[in-house]
Amino acid sequence: MSAAEPAEEQVPRPRADELRGAVEEVLLGGGRVWTRRDIAERSGVGPERTVRIWRALGFPAVGDDVRAFTDADVDALRVGERLIAAGLITEESETTMARALGHHLSRLAEWQAHTLWAWMNREPRPPSEEGEAAGRAAALLPELELLQRHVWRRHLAASTARVLAEAGEAEPVEPGQQPDRAQDGPGSAVAAGQMPSGEGADVRDRAVGFTDMVGYTRMTRGLDSTELVRVLDRFERLTGDVVAEGRGRVVKTIGDEVLFVCESASSAADIALELTAGAAAEPGLPQLRTGLAYGAVLGRFGDVYGAAVNIAARLTAVARPDAVLVDTAFAGELAGMAAYELKALRPVSVRGYSRLRPVLLRPVRSAGRPRPDRRRS
Repeated sequence: MSAAEPAEEQVPRPRADELRGAVEEVLLGGGRVWTRRDIAERSGVGPERTVRIWRALGFPAVGDDVRAFTDADVDALRVGERLIAAGLITEESETTMARALGHHLSRLAEWQAHTLWAWMNREPRPPSEEGEAAGRAAALLPELELLQRHVWRRHLAASTARVLAEAGEAEPVEPGQQPDRAQDGPGSAVAAGQMPSGEGADVRDRAVGFTDMVGYTRMTRGLDSTELVRVLDRFERLTGDVVAEGRGRVVKTIGDEVLFVCESASSAADIALELTAGAAAEPGLPQLRTGLAYGAVLGRFGDVYGAAVNIAARLTAVARPDAVLVDTAFAGELAGMAAYELKALRPVSVRGYSRLRPVLLRPVRSAGRPRPDRRRS
């Protein structure tokens, strides 16, 4: 279209600048009145640190003279200073904490923004009602904030209970005495001191699981966006419900794959087998495959790292549809348990491991859990 041609008529929609102003007034508590120099002076945090924190939160840096900050930004910097003064965090870990907060909360904010925008544009409105719609959307923001604060508090209470339970099970250590790591087993990363805990991190032996949908890439070629959303919703509902009921924790969902952790191998085994059976009974959901591993896992700001995580991912990649593969350490944790059948398979060569020894995990038939039907319609 040439510059002389008239633009196509657009369907009336709430003006973005008007909505942005209403949202910022509610969420940020006022306008953008301060420059970077201003907030550094008012908060007592050096300009270079403010740049590091801002970038860690996921926002692009702005010029020193640009009025991009609010009173709430100043208050947030002051909160950080109080946490440092209390000894909860340090200046070194401050950026890492900001990065973790930005990473997790940005995903939530993205979903909420799109949900509000879709709600506002569900039905065309005359221009005279655009401002009213923007006001209604802004009025819902505090409700969303109350809801997510409640869910955060519930999760914080549950996590605190787990930490206290673990502390109660640990043997007391006399002042000045080093904790006994012998129970971590020979060769474990914890025992060898290769994975030290740090701020926002802890290391302990855990079960790790990866579950993914078989043939996901091929399946998506024949689905429109609405059908794909339905499949993803079914997968996330199944995995979320089963992992929660099994006393596990979903670490993250990566496309067609979910990563979860459990405190015990038996809990992870039950979750994996239940996921396989659940997918077989769910119309429209592809077959699943799962890899499980057990060992020292570094938990840091909600994510997990370590050899067990890598091994679980590699086992998932070589597992057949409806199969659950575990490593030898995981199989050792299940040894002697009557509810499971374990069958050692031939070693495989995968990235990072030239002779990985998978073990096929199945439920014992008499345990009351039917094996999944491989015949899919």
